[in-house]
Amino acid sequence: MRNPLADKIVDIKPSGIRKFFDIVNEMEDAISLGVGEPDFDTPWHIRDEGIYSLEKGRTFYTSNAGLKELRKEISNYVERSQGVHYDEMHEVLVTVGGSEAIDLALRAMINPGEEVLIPQPSYVSYEPCAVLADAVPVIIELKEENEFRLTAQELRDAITDKTKILILPFPNNPTGAIMEKKDLEEIAEIIREKDIFVITDEIYAELSYKEKHVSIISLPGMRERTVYINGFSKAYAMTGWRLGYACAPAQIMEQMVKIHQFAIMCAPTTSQYAAVEALRNGDEDVAQMREAYNQRRRFLMNAFHEMGLQCFEPYGAFYVFPCIKEFGMTSDEFATRLLMEEKVAVVPGTAFGGCGEGFLRISYAYSLDSLKTAMGKIAHFVGKLREESKEKRD
Repeated sequence: MRNPLADKIVDIKPSGIRKFFDIVNEMEDAISLGVGEPDFDTPWHIRDEGIYSLEKGRTFYTSNAGLKELRKEISNYVERSQGVHYDEMHEVLVTVGGSEAIDLALRAMINPGEEVLIPQPSYVSYEPCAVLADAVPVIIELKEENEFRLTAQELRDAITDKTKILILPFPNNPTGAIMEKKDLEEIAEIIREKDIFVITDEIYAELSYKEKHVSIISLPGMRERTVYINGFSKAYAMTGWRLGYACAPAQIMEQMVKIHQFAIMCAPTTSQYAAVEALRNGDEDVAQMREAYNQRRRFLMNAFHEMGLQCFEPYGAFYVFPCIKEFGMTSDEFATRLLMEEKVAVVPGTAFGGCGEGFLRISYAYSLDSLKTAMGKIAHFVGKLREESKEKRD
């Protein structure tokens, strides 16, 4: 029988995050710090709006691009947060999570063989989605000494005559790194000079702790060459509602909607009604969750300092990315031993790209009590490894 499978699909590796998540589900009393999912319930007034939409029988398809009132609220949100206006009728699309928006943007813009620049460590979907769009992924390895920011020189060095798109993943998963306005201005100058496009994934935009998040779309000449992606999963604790969105120039958006139309039809109707409520009345919820995350972030940084584990200070998302190179182990080996010996699950940095070797992603989207228990176990494990190393030297 002929091989029924597509080679490019077979060659894509499964997500490195799921391995440890699946193991911890089978392990009693294990603490998982591995999944990037808020531990908060979706705020009640948002859930209530979803319930009300069902009670009113609003179970129909929406337009392909999404409810008009939701697209209007998305446009309003982007304008008040970034000072940039998008026409809700032609430049806004509601998607099934932010991940669908990434896939649509790449498929709408890429011709076979064109290059997509992907800074890593970063979210696991970018590279596979580029491959599925018949692009050539070009990895830019971000460095700890630069606080995992993308520098202008790194960008310039990676661009070739085949470069079409830069993916800009900030605030960053897994590192928690941010790009400040001055960083973006240097990047934008090169993008305009080299005439390339940007897909900016800002799903963690509301979870920024150093200063108010600035989007590259707010800089001169960047709106017209950027697809802006955001969603509701992280800021509003709405992961299971599966709702994201994209904003882009009409020329690009028309093609994204076309793909969405044939592949998906429309995002879930109940989720869309709930999202209208989130954008209209959810700012206080976001502020409260952000403050709780920031408290946890500060606790983790202090705990790492006390155990002498190197970790640059992240100012975005809800992840820390400590360095474990001192132990002479791979990230996978460290994470496996930590799970088996201390029953604490974290994600090896290599799940987010090869340059993540020597690091771990730890999520602080968990209760402070869980974090305190887990950090005590990690401190014990780190002490044990240092003792083992000392015995070997002696």
